[in-house]
Amino acid sequence: MLATTCVYAGAEQVAADTLQLSDVTVTAIKQGVGNASATATTAIGRREAERNDVAGVKTAATLVPNFFIPDYGSRMTSSIYVRGMGTRIDQPAVGLNVDNVPVMCKENYDFDLMDVARIEMLRGPQSTLYGRNTMGGLMNIYTLSPSQWQGTRAMATYGSRNLYKLGLSHYTRPSSKWALGVTAYYMGNDGEFRNQHNGRLIDWERQGSGRFKLEWRPSTSLMLTNVFTASASRQGGYPYEQVGAGHIAYNDTCFYRRTSVMDGLTIVKSWDRATLSSITSYQYLDDNMTLDQDFTSLPYFTLTQARREHAVTQDVVVRGARNQRYRWMGGIFGFYRHMDMNAPVTFKDTGIAELIERHVNEAIPAYPVAWDTRSFLLGSDFTMPMWGGAIYHQSELDWNRFTFTAALRLDYEHTTLNYHSETHTGYDIIQAATGTVFVHEAIDIDDRGTLKKDFVQLLPRFGITYHLNDPANRIYLTVARGSKAGGFNTQMFSDVLQQRLMRMMGIGLAYNVDEIVSYKPEKAWNFELGTHLETWQGRFIIDADIFYMDCRDRQLTVFPDGLTTGRMMTNAGQTRSYGAEVSMLLRPTLHTTLNASYGFTHATFEHYNNGKADYSGKYVPYAPSHTLWAEALHEFTLSSSDWARSLTLAANVSGAGRIYWNEDNTLHQPFYALMGASATLAGKHYSLQVWGRNLTGTSYSTFYFMSIGHEFLQRGHGRSFGATLRLQF
Repeated sequence: MLATTCVYAGAEQVAADTLQLSDVTVTAIKQGVGNASATATTAIGRREAERNDVAGVKTAATLVPNFFIPDYGSRMTSSIYVRGMGTRIDQPAVGLNVDNVPVMCKENYDFDLMDVARIEMLRGPQSTLYGRNTMGGLMNIYTLSPSQWQGTRAMATYGSRNLYKLGLSHYTRPSSKWALGVTAYYMGNDGEFRNQHNGRLIDWERQGSGRFKLEWRPSTSLMLTNVFTASASRQGGYPYEQVGAGHIAYNDTCFYRRTSVMDGLTIVKSWDRATLSSITSYQYLDDNMTLDQDFTSLPYFTLTQARREHAVTQDVVVRGARNQRYRWMGGIFGFYRHMDMNAPVTFKDTGIAELIERHVNEAIPAYPVAWDTRSFLLGSDFTMPMWGGAIYHQSELDWNRFTFTAALRLDYEHTTLNYHSETHTGYDIIQAATGTVFVHEAIDIDDRGTLKKDFVQLLPRFGITYHLNDPANRIYLTVARGSKAGGFNTQMFSDVLQQRLMRMMGIGLAYNVDEIVSYKPEKAWNFELGTHLETWQGRFIIDADIFYMDCRDRQLTVFPDGLTTGRMMTNAGQTRSYGAEVSMLLRPTLHTTLNASYGFTHATFEHYNNGKADYSGKYVPYAPSHTLWAEALHEFTLSSSDWARSLTLAANVSGAGRIYWNEDNTLHQPFYALMGASATLAGKHYSLQVWGRNLTGTSYSTFYFMSIGHEFLQRGHGRSFGATLRLQF
């Protein structure tokens, strides 16, 4: 039987590490082996999540110090920054588990869940236990258990910009051996940002999902949980406005669609002195991102990125008895992923004229060129099978008031990229003096190849925890090494093909495919000193920590040399991050709660020279220096009536900044704060909440980038209001 550690989240207690065989409930299978975690952790309970409309990764991160997920582009762009770590594309810096199942693809991180029971966010490297892409932290999301709660729940939301959300779930326990739950959810909105080129709202969205959760206990020592989830998302997105113009205006359609399926099976077998857990998952993703890649009203070029991915994971965890002076846990993990992608770029009239013909004709004015057609395709498609395995162990030893922790993980990963790039087009070379065609040149490029990479990582972790007089109070020191996987820049193949085409005309660059397409793993050492203190019978709680992270082979999103249109991941030398985090909970009365968290990060390049400029000492772009969350609420008891038992008034503020947009730190978003408030009337079987967000109408930007010499940004969401009705029977 696992011990229980309770942490406060808002005004409620939440079990952060629980295994209750009698209730067929499994959570936090790998989160520590002792009773006090030496990790900076924020827990969000069900009532706090519902009060603040926390239904997924982006909204949850707002409540956590030094966690930042900007809302821009579409649900595909789940860029996560924590303690200065993070990148815009490819591998994430933070892992995500949903009901113990690791979500393998970052593009599938951003989704809404109904009936979230608890969310835990662990900051700092979690690579020793959780492996790839958890060097910045880990988010665990748990949904409602049908063995713990039975009945029917429904919700309906309506708000500004025709926002609506509808959800229905039912949980039942037909016998003491098994329980099941079924959930359906649908949402949509008309959008906020308008494309001035055609007058249409472009950031509309429709999303639907279903979940089936089965929990079965055939005996007192064996339990099985299976969660099947299917979801579909369709949206416009990408409301990027050109800097200086002050409005959005592009001529080609942008959209993102995603269909995903995930099934996770957790099996736990318990003996007197050990517990064996198995977590098996299958994941499927089918998505399509289509962009007006130049984001102007001129016909430059468009991009489509259509992908299908299958993934299988297996984790086996063995742990000894919990209530011992020496405790241990170990396991093995393996995964296989297979991705097929088609990513064509279509060059159109203006793109041909400005990016190809003009440069050639300026270089050789006596013999200008004219393309055969005013549109042609740069085709890129590839397959990427990858697999990996790991073995890990963690031990804890109690000595007087100290707990010593040591852990080690050995990770191996193999990635293969099979690529095919082609284009078939042509152009005339004209003799300027006579205006006649001098010669016709046909372009037929058909490149195929295979790239392979192997990565091996050794990831240790050490910790010391000192327990004060009260067992709930502690001070801890940890040293851990984290890693983020290397890989391939799949978005660069169209640019490689474009450069080869232009080199045939005498103006392109000679790219080395292996060098520009692949990048190495990112590695970091994290040093952390923190404390958890409770007093006044648990009515005042404070968590605080300071950290220092030394990162090598830092992965950074950059624009390649040449007349290209894409972006790529590169290893940008060394960065360092240091800072502090503090979270406080105060309950001055039984019905009043004050909750606040603040994070500070100073993340700079220690060494980074891209051959054109030396950015050493500059701030790392896109990672905020400060994050803030504060909430105050008071619950008024009205009567014992089923219809009006309580009224809860709440107000909150969230903030982030300064955020630098480029490596030379000439552009930035200052710190901004967003105000919110809500009033909730609750009865026995319902609650009705009226809410408002960004009440002051604060103007801020969430994203900045450049494309073919043009600057673009995305504005944050403006003021909005709405109401949410929840029913429970």
